[in-house]
Amino acid sequence: MRKCCSGSVPRREFLQVGSLAVGGLTLPDVLAARSAAGKESTDTSVIMLYLHGGPSQLETYDLKPDAPSSYRSVFRPVSSNVPGMDLCELFPMQAQIADKFSLVRSLHHEIGIHSDGGIIVLTGKHPSKLDPTSQSKSEHPDFGMVTSHLRGHGVSAVPPYVTMPRRPYMTQPAYLGVQHGAFEVGDPSVRDFSPPHLTLNAGLQGQRLSDRRYLLSQLNRLQGDLDLHRQLEGSDEFQKRAFQMLTSPETADAFALSKEDSELRERYGHHLWGQSCLLARRLAEAGSAVINIYIDTPKSGPEFTNWDDHIGNAGRPGHFADYMKVRLPYLDQALSALIEDIYQRGLDRRIMVVVVGEFGRTPRISTNSTGTGRDHWPQAYTALFSGGGLRMGQVVGSTNSKAEFPTEKPYTPYDMLATIYRHLGIDYRQSISDHAGRPIPVLGQGAPIRELIT
Repeated sequence: MRKCCSGSVPRREFLQVGSLAVGGLTLPDVLAARSAAGKESTDTSVIMLYLHGGPSQLETYDLKPDAPSSYRSVFRPVSSNVPGMDLCELFPMQAQIADKFSLVRSLHHEIGIHSDGGIIVLTGKHPSKLDPTSQSKSEHPDFGMVTSHLRGHGVSAVPPYVTMPRRPYMTQPAYLGVQHGAFEVGDPSVRDFSPPHLTLNAGLQGQRLSDRRYLLSQLNRLQGDLDLHRQLEGSDEFQKRAFQMLTSPETADAFALSKEDSELRERYGHHLWGQSCLLARRLAEAGSAVINIYIDTPKSGPEFTNWDDHIGNAGRPGHFADYMKVRLPYLDQALSALIEDIYQRGLDRRIMVVVVGEFGRTPRISTNSTGTGRDHWPQAYTALFSGGGLRMGQVVGSTNSKAEFPTEKPYTPYDMLATIYRHLGIDYRQSISDHAGRPIPVLGQGAPIRELIT
């Protein structure tokens, strides 16, 4: 049997550490954040609805009904309960609670590539090498990983950073180590939902747990044998936290969606996005600092179509936005329920909700033989903020008459992240050391969005 470098632990057994771990957890899956001395914890949380693919600003929150027909939204604007804040006609539920959120219509950056744009939005770092194939991986951790590192695990057994149904593919813990990777939940809308790694069975499963615990105990030796660039740092605490989570009634309760009133679950919607939002609220209440709901295209479900609405993806030939006609009502239901629920429970100062994608869509609608659509457009798009003790019921910034670029109060994803870090009690101007000991700023540029701060 092949040995792993010069150590005595076989390579196959080392790989089992990653694939078996504890109760089915892989190393990146498990929360296992260190609760190191001197790390302060707060009770604030951020729930991000990350609309991967790039939602059109013109079909959601910046419609431009007076623009030429080849530019303006294919949907009609509807008035909200905030004068001057019009929304897409497919957002009637949000329109009724617009006083509980604010829109930043002047968000912009310069990269129209899905993965690289996502890296900017989620990490606040510019990719050093752009990858037009949209397969790039971040060189720096995203804001959830940074939060796990700087705030630690605190007194709660719940994961500090959770993603559902899966983690964003373009970010990785990098120099923070795998113990700060996102805890991936899966689809909470499935019947009798329970994250499989939180379930322990007796008998054979108990024996497997013993085996996994033994494998985890080998991590200390592996640290001395392998050049993993500190990826296994904190493995002792990793193991401790894994077993703490598995045996914690607090953690089990946080994931117990069945305890919610059936009418409330119906209000959120019995679908992936709705139940993810409901679970996110429960996790935030229980102590998770960051919950990222990755609103992309899962394995099935007609409501869950891609946000990448360019030609060929936008629907049937000649029918631009057909997918959005299905998709937007689901988002409207889930998001409005989440915001209302947070406010009704008096959690609107503790919990901040952010809705954003990696970019917007081209102001001009393109047409060819395969249909119509809008291409990638990072120069102008919208982010929604709710709660977090911010000033609600306003529109911050504006774009020109065709939604091409900001004309007032331009802001960037760096400013958005600075606003998020401020809420989480993190000094975004501090630095974290990378593998070589070089100081890397949490956020090298940007400042909290002034108009949102009360």
